[in-house]
Amino acid sequence: MHFFRYRDGKLHCEDVDLARVADEFGTPLYVYSAGTILDHYTRLDAALAPLDHLICYAVKANSNRAILKLLGDAGAGFDIVSGGELYRVIAAGGDVGKCTFAGVGKSREEMEFALERGVYSFNVESEAELEYIDRIASTKNLRAPIALRANPDVDPHTHAYVSTGSRENKFGIALGELPSVYERAAKMRNIEIVGVQMHIGSQITEAGPFASAISKVTPLVRELKSKYGIMFFSIGGGMGIVYRRALESGSGKWWHNHGPACAGSAFSVRDYADAIVPPLRELGIRVLVEPGRFLVGNAGVLLTRVRYIKQTAEKKFAIVDAGMNDLIRPALYQSYHEIVPVKEPWPVAETDSFPSSKSRSMNKNMNKTEKIDIVGPVCESGDFFVLDREMPKLHEGDLLAIMSAGAYGFMMASNYNSRPLAAEALVRGDKFSLIRKRQTWEDLVRGEVEAEW
Repeated sequence: MHFFRYRDGKLHCEDVDLARVADEFGTPLYVYSAGTILDHYTRLDAALAPLDHLICYAVKANSNRAILKLLGDAGAGFDIVSGGELYRVIAAGGDVGKCTFAGVGKSREEMEFALERGVYSFNVESEAELEYIDRIASTKNLRAPIALRANPDVDPHTHAYVSTGSRENKFGIALGELPSVYERAAKMRNIEIVGVQMHIGSQITEAGPFASAISKVTPLVRELKSKYGIMFFSIGGGMGIVYRRALESGSGKWWHNHGPACAGSAFSVRDYADAIVPPLRELGIRVLVEPGRFLVGNAGVLLTRVRYIKQTAEKKFAIVDAGMNDLIRPALYQSYHEIVPVKEPWPVAETDSFPSSKSRSMNKNMNKTEKIDIVGPVCESGDFFVLDREMPKLHEGDLLAIMSAGAYGFMMASNYNSRPLAAEALVRGDKFSLIRKRQTWEDLVRGEVEAEW
């Protein structure tokens, strides 16, 4: 669910015409819906109400300070994977005492920073990391709160690059090895055992894998609670979103919001809660969840403008001003993103649900599509957003919205080809604001210095 929809033939984010935002801030431009983010957070929070729980937003999904402040003000904690993300949370006014620090390769500098600021817990990924944290904490005369990350060896049925809970992955400690590692941790003077954590992967759209992982780890949680008095069980994140939309069958209407003709299943918060709340409630322990994409993925779009239409003997291309450096997911994951014109290509009146034969004929002629590649200006053949996609006829200057770009969009952007990073804007109701300035060419060389021999 999201708050992007056509109104009077123009694509709106909440109550704001996206063409206005593009005219104000230029393109490429990321635009986020505050209402969508808060709606997703509120629905998940309500579904978990029977549990003592804390939602720790996975900062890596979208770390803009305005987004962090929005969620922090709503009561969220934060799941961080670097010292830089912790710094961002602090800059946004977030509560460090509600931050869990994950990641397989934490540096000494990051650990010291997190210890000094008082993070809620370190999610420990290996015995080597546990020993390192103990040594660093001893130099600070502090006790480091830790939760070992369990690898339950559960197949999340997702893309191989975002699977994290099977034994082939680099993450976590095998379930059978955890009791002995906890015993070692209990003997370390500068370690405080506070919980256990797991995370099986990302973009999971069914409740089954979550329930399976919880059932495998639950006996260990009971043992740890009895033996060490752990305070929480973190079940990770990974709830998926819908990336695909389709034309609503039979009406000719370009469909965006809550459409019945979706290719790809939506993640159901209710099914998720029904599957996980009963077994977790029996544990009588605080539960942490770490959603990222679920909260922000469908809350963002990348606006881009068509620069050129190119027709070759083989195919047709729309060359846009955004590139793979702005949104790398299609090139990296072969991921699908719906792309829609900001100006509705063939508006149909709501009263025309059962059009006459004359209007059906007119719609048939008007609603023609063509296969086209939508590509960027980066010098790589992998710089594309869609290949051979059926689209309304596009023209130079058309403004397009790449949907479901709120997670892992700007966060994975780069300056490849010396292209400045895009700007970002946030919409709330009928207001919109710039939340990141567009980089300039001068910014590209700032920080570079002459070699001194």
